[in-house]
Amino acid sequence: MTTFFLARHGETIWHADHRYAGVSDVGLTRHGLGQAAALGAWAADARLDAIVASPLTRARRSAAPAVEVTGLPLRIDERLLEVDFGKGEGLTPDELAAQYPEAWSAFRRAPASSPLPDGESGRAAIARALPVFDELHAEFPDGRVLIVAHATLLRLVLCDLAGIDPDGYRDLLPVLGNCTITTLAYPWEAECTTPARPRTRLLGFDVPPSSAAH
Repeated sequence: MTTFFLARHGETIWHADHRYAGVSDVGLTRHGLGQAAALGAWAADARLDAIVASPLTRARRSAAPAVEVTGLPLRIDERLLEVDFGKGEGLTPDELAAQYPEAWSAFRRAPASSPLPDGESGRAAIARALPVFDELHAEFPDGRVLIVAHATLLRLVLCDLAGIDPDGYRDLLPVLGNCTITTLAYPWEAECTTPARPRTRLLGFDVPPSSAAH
């Protein structure tokens, strides 16, 4: 099994207003850079074999301290982009409700199946991101890999790997902290396998780097 450490990027300049960033290339705040530094301090003793990030600046900058302390190259994978929220990018929930009331209501009911106007569905995002895990497992079958990506994408993937309907990701996993660590053993071979069984073992969720196991 490959051990994956999943981390959301650090705080961005749109955090205070709760604006949807999606594929917009939004920068980190000073606090976000500090969160990235804490992730790097954790990585120094994590015995990582690879560091992979979304191409967006906020993910690359968040991975940079881990790259520096480990000496590993930063691998960029386009498939780890955040969900594209279309016309919702840059808007707050209140603004979305005012400008696109029907689409916003549908998104809230089934966020993986009902994309925002001109946006990408969560299920499509899962389909593009899952092969990343299979390919990294094939390359590092007993390895340890840090993935730095985005809150919505990571929560969607976690639901899918756990055998949970991803339309429930906002209820089941309402928050994923900046630069916190979620640890997976993947793929997980359960003793009793059915289509509903999880494909991963969750070893830790949303743990601050200072408290996360190595």
